[in-house]
Amino acid sequence: MKTTLEELLVLRTVVDTGSITAAAEQLGQTVSGVSRALRRLEDKLDTTLLNRTTRRLVLTDEGSVFLAKARAILASVDEAEEQMAVRREQPAGRLRINAAPPFMLHVVAPLVGEFRARYPQIDLELNTDDLPIDLLQQDTDVAIRIGPLGDSTLRARPLGHSAVRVLASPAYLKAHGRPKEVAQLVAQHTLLGFNQPESLNLWPLRGPHGDRLRVAPAVKVSSGETLRRLALEGAGVVSLSDFMTAEDRRLGTLVQVLPRETVEVLQPIHAVFYRNTQLSSRIAGFLDFLSARIAQADWS
Repeated sequence: MKTTLEELLVLRTVVDTGSITAAAEQLGQTVSGVSRALRRLEDKLDTTLLNRTTRRLVLTDEGSVFLAKARAILASVDEAEEQMAVRREQPAGRLRINAAPPFMLHVVAPLVGEFRARYPQIDLELNTDDLPIDLLQQDTDVAIRIGPLGDSTLRARPLGHSAVRVLASPAYLKAHGRPKEVAQLVAQHTLLGFNQPESLNLWPLRGPHGDRLRVAPAVKVSSGETLRRLALEGAGVVSLSDFMTAEDRRLGTLVQVLPRETVEVLQPIHAVFYRNTQLSSRIAGFLDFLSARIAQADWS
């Protein structure tokens, strides 16, 4: 008996969701049905694909090899189905987007309703990670990355840019005073920054030698959204991108520090993806839509 696409889909979903219960919910099947499909697949292959414990499922070596092939087969089927949708001029299928939490929260999420109204046949899946991910391992179609790109194996499309500035809450400045120069900021104020990458702790201020100021944060975090929250709570001074603080600055809950000492730093925004052929219509449609909205955005 030959392996079926349904069994391949079950295996991929179980691995991606991390459990048989979650896979059953996503696939709209029963837990017992998913379990039976996995057993049938392993029986057909005469090998164990997943080691099951009470807490987790772990791919065996054979399972990892087979899953890679299964992903390729399912991707080919998805592409074939999508080509039929393109003929009807209706991009369709699943589109998995990954971005850092602040970009997803402040830029992508507010646009989902409009995008879905335009492309109702595209099923969006939005995932967030603070650090860059492996697109193939995470089965991701597009990742949005802020800042310079370092992975030459990825194709990239520029979507726009966002300026960076130094900010604090009015309550913090009232309690600690507004710095009048860079040296005073460094010596007398609580600076909040990132634990990695270290390049994010280069602030858009003139350093002692005319270069950008490298700070040693008193508090380091992994998430820009955490930094934003700390700044709003009056915990210290931060350097953040405009796309995530535009509303705070309009409301006056965050204000710029040392604007005269600030140098223009524009963080590039790219979409990255693994594609050796022409972009699928659902990816191209999303990137065209997002690029246009970023161009229209007023983050200053």
